[in-house]
Amino acid sequence: MPPESPELALARRGFRDGAAAAAHLARLDGIDDALVEQVASVASPDTALASLVAIAETWGVERLLATLRGDAELRQRLLIVLGTSEALGDFLARHPQHVEDLAADRLSPVPLDLDLMRQQLGDADDADALRVAYRRKLLHVAARDLTALTSFEESSAELADLAMATLGAALDLARRDEPDADCVRLAVMAMGKTGGRELNYVSDVDVIFVHEPADGADEQVAGRIAARLASAMMRLCSDHTREGTIWEVDANLRPEGTQGPLSRTLRSHVAYYDRWASTWEFQALLKARFAAGDAELGQAYLDALSPKVWEASTRENFVRDVRAMRTRVIENIPSQQRERQLKLGSGGLRDVEFSVQLLQLVHGRGDASLRSPTTLEALRELTEGGYVGRRDGAALEDAYEFLRTLEHRIQLYRLRRNHVVPDDEEDLRRLGRSMGYRANPAEGLVKDWQAHKRLVRRLHEKLFYQPLLEAVTSLPDEGLRLTPEAAQARLMALGFKDPKGALAHIQALTSGVSRRAAIQRSLLPAMLQWFAESPAPDAGLLAFRRISESLGESHWYLRKLRDEGEGAEQLAAVVGSSRYVSDLVQRAPDAVALLGDDAELVPRDAERLRGEMQLAARRHTRPDQAIKAVRRVRRRELSRIGIADVLGRLDIDEVGTALSDLTEATLGAALTASIGAVARQREEAGKEPFPTRMAVVLMGRLGGRESGYGSDADVMFVHEPLPGADDGEAAAAATAVATSLRTTLGAPGDDPALEVDAELRPDGRNGPLVRSFAAYASYYEKYSAVWEAQALLRARASVGDADLCARFEALVEPLRWPDGGVSDAQVREIRRIKARVEAERLPRGANPKTHLKLGRGGIADVEWTVQLLQLQHAHAVPGLRTTSTCGALAAAADAGLVTADDAEVLLHAWRLVSRIRNAVVLMRGKPAESMVEQSEERAGVAHLLGYGQQHSERMVDDYLRATRHARQVVERIFWE
Repeated sequence: MPPESPELALARRGFRDGAAAAAHLARLDGIDDALVEQVASVASPDTALASLVAIAETWGVERLLATLRGDAELRQRLLIVLGTSEALGDFLARHPQHVEDLAADRLSPVPLDLDLMRQQLGDADDADALRVAYRRKLLHVAARDLTALTSFEESSAELADLAMATLGAALDLARRDEPDADCVRLAVMAMGKTGGRELNYVSDVDVIFVHEPADGADEQVAGRIAARLASAMMRLCSDHTREGTIWEVDANLRPEGTQGPLSRTLRSHVAYYDRWASTWEFQALLKARFAAGDAELGQAYLDALSPKVWEASTRENFVRDVRAMRTRVIENIPSQQRERQLKLGSGGLRDVEFSVQLLQLVHGRGDASLRSPTTLEALRELTEGGYVGRRDGAALEDAYEFLRTLEHRIQLYRLRRNHVVPDDEEDLRRLGRSMGYRANPAEGLVKDWQAHKRLVRRLHEKLFYQPLLEAVTSLPDEGLRLTPEAAQARLMALGFKDPKGALAHIQALTSGVSRRAAIQRSLLPAMLQWFAESPAPDAGLLAFRRISESLGESHWYLRKLRDEGEGAEQLAAVVGSSRYVSDLVQRAPDAVALLGDDAELVPRDAERLRGEMQLAARRHTRPDQAIKAVRRVRRRELSRIGIADVLGRLDIDEVGTALSDLTEATLGAALTASIGAVARQREEAGKEPFPTRMAVVLMGRLGGRESGYGSDADVMFVHEPLPGADDGEAAAAATAVATSLRTTLGAPGDDPALEVDAELRPDGRNGPLVRSFAAYASYYEKYSAVWEAQALLRARASVGDADLCARFEALVEPLRWPDGGVSDAQVREIRRIKARVEAERLPRGANPKTHLKLGRGGIADVEWTVQLLQLQHAHAVPGLRTTSTCGALAAAADAGLVTADDAEVLLHAWRLVSRIRNAVVLMRGKPAESMVEQSEERAGVAHLLGYGQQHSERMVDDYLRATRHARQVVERIFWE
C-alpha cells in the first residue's frame, strides 16, 4: 500500500486545504508534530496556521517557535486566538512582539479595571498609537475569553470598559489639538451596550455629548468648541489608517437625532426630555453611563435625567410605543437575513433585551432594585424580586448567554460588525468548533441556535403575562411574588384602562381546578399579549370572558383555541379591535368555530346564501319563526364577513359585494316568508289565494352592490295583480307583505336588525309603500323628476318574481339611460340639488372637510360625479350602464370621458373613505358619518385599515389629501 501523502494526512487531521497547510508547514522549518496536532485542534486550523506563518515572516521562524516551545500557556492561548480570529492574527503579524503579551506571567488572569485601562490607553500620543493600544487590549480580552479565564459577562464588561477608556484617550487627543479646549467642559455619556457594560467585540459605540461653558466663557462659543471636540473624537475612533479602524462612534441617540446639535448643555437636554422625548428615548436612557471627559458634569447629567426613565411607563400607550419600535426594527431587516439575524430577528437578542427592559420600566418605578443597565443583571434582579419565575429567568439567561457568545464568535473572526449567522458550511463548522462542538460542529451549533430562538420567542409572552395569572390564582408560584398592585401596574402599562377589572376577568377565567380553568391558564398568557396589541384590550378581555362563559362547557371550544393557535390569535384580534364583530360573536358564540380555518373566512356566494336562507325559512310554519331563522343565518354571515374584514382578508369591493349579497338574500327569504304568512291569513279568512306578484327593487349602495356595515336596505316595492284579481285587494295584500317584511326584519332581538328604507319610492314618505307595475309606469311617464332618474341609476330589481323584476328594469332603462343624454336644463337641476344637499343636509357643526359622505371629495361627491357622467353618456357608452360606481368610473375612463389620472383620484378617494366609514362602524359598533376625532378612536380605525395604531395621524393625512384631490376633480368635471 503506498504511503499517505502529507496533504491527505493533514486533511485527515482537520485541515480543510491539505495542500496549503503542507506549504505553510514547509515554511515553518523545525515545527514539531505535537505543535501541528495542537494547531489541528483549534476552531480553524487553516486560519491559525496561515497566521503563524505571517507572524514568523515578520518576527522570525526561530524566535516564534522558541517562544511557543518555552511557554505552554502562551502556545495554547495564541493558537486558540489565531484559530478563532483571522483579524487578530493580522494584528500580530504587524506587531509580533505582542505575542509575548499572552505569556503566563504577563497576561492578567482577570479583567483589567477601567482606571488601569484609562491609564494605559492614555499614553497613546497619536491616532495610530491609540489603535495599536486598543488592539493590544482587545487581544488580551479575547485570550481570556476564549480560554475561559473570564466568563461571557466579564468579557463583555471588559470590552465596554475598553471602549470607554478608548473614548477618553481619543477625547484627550482631540483636546490637545483644540487650542480653545479649556473654554468648555465636555462629558461623553455611554449609551446602549457600552453603557450597560455588555459590549460586543465589534459594535457601534453609542454616545451622547453634554457640555457646559467653562467659567467666564461665552455659551455659544463653548457650544461650537464642544461640537468640534466631539467630531474630532469620533473621527479618531472611526477613521481608517494603516492600523485599521477602532469602531464607529454613533451619536444618533441624542435629542432630535441627526437633526439635532451634536452636543447640548445640560439645561437643553433636560428641556428636551421634559417636552419632546419619545418613549424609546427614555428607554435608551436606562443604559446611560458616564464614559469620558468631565466626570462631575457626567454625574449631573445622570442625576437630572435618570429619574425620568422610571416615569416612562406611565406615558400613554407606553407598551405600544415600545412594541412599535420593535416592529419597525424587524420590518427593516432585509428579507434574505430575517431568519438568520442573531440580534434583530424574532427570537433574537433584541427580543430578550426588549423583554427585560419592558419589565424594568414597568416595575422599576416602584422597585429601585430593578434598575441595573446590564441585561443579565437586570434579569436576575427581576427573578429575585419575583417578577419573573425562577425557571423562566434561568432559561432566558442561558439563551441570552448562548446567543451573545455566538455573536462574539461571529464578530471575532474578522473583527467586523456582523449579527447574521452564516449559511456557509465551513463558516458554521469553524463557529461550532469555537463554541466547543466537536462531533458534527455545524449541525450541533445550528440545532442549539434554533432551539434557543424558539425558547426566546416563547418566553416573552410568559415573562410579561404569566405572572399576571399567578397574581390572582393559588397555583404554585415558582418564587413569583407579583402583588395585585404590581399586576395592575403591568396591565396599565400594557394599555388596559381598567387594570383592576382586567385582573377580575383573569381570575374568573383561571381560578379553580377544573379542566376548563387549566386550559385557560395555558391559553391566557398568549391571549393577554394579543389583547394588549389590539386597540381595545379591556373590551377584548371582557368579550373573551363572556364567550368563554357561554361556550366553556362545549367540548370543541377550548380544544380549538388550545390546539389551533391561529384561531385563538384571531379571536383576540377580532374582539380587541371591533365592537361590531365582538357583539355579533357574543350574541352567537358558535361563530368562534369560523376562526382558524381559511375556508370558513370566505364570504358565501349569492346563490348559496339564497338557498340557505330560503331553506331556513321553510323549516318554520310560523312567519315570525321563519324570519328569526333568516336573521340567524344573516347574523352568522355578518360574523363571517366582519371577522374576515378585521383580519385583513377582504378589500372594500369584496366587503361591499358580500354585504349586498347577504342583504339581498335576506330580503328574498323574508319576502317569501311574508307572502306565505299573508297568504295563510287570507286563507283562514276565507279569501282568495294571494292575489298578486311581488318584487323588491334594490336601490342606492345596495343596488350597486357597494353596501357598508352601517347601510340601510334602500328598496322600492312593486307588485302586479294576477289576472282577474281585484286591484284593491292586490294592493292591500302587497302592502301587508311589505309592512310585515319591514317590521320583522327591523324588530329588536338577539340578531342584528335590518332597517328596510323605502323612501326612494315615488312621492317618498307621502306615497304608497307599494305600487303596482302599472302605477310605476304611469308615474314615470308623467311625473318623474331628474333626481329620480339619477336614483334609478342604481336600481337593481333582483328579489321576488323574476319576470316582474326584468320588466321593471326594462321600464326604467329609458329614464336612467336617456336617449341623447340629459338636457342642459336637467344638468343645471342636478347641480342645484347637489348644492342644496351640501348646504342643507350637512349636519349643523359638521366639518365639511371630514364628513365622510357629504364632505368635500367624499362619497357623495364621487358618486354624483359618476352619476352625472352616466346620465349624459350611458346611451352611447354601454359600459356606463351599470349600478356600480367603480364599474361606471372605469368605463368612463376607458371611453375617454375622464382622464385615467382623474379616474384614479376619484376611485382612490371613494375606496379610502368607504373603508374608513366601514372601519368606524367595526370599531364603534355603530355608524358615524364624520371622521372620528378622539385619538383612541382614530388609533382603532387606523389599526383596522392596516396603518397601525401609532400611525393614526398618517391615516388622517392620507384621507385629507385624497379627498382634497378628489374635490379638485369633482369641481372640474361635475361643476365645470
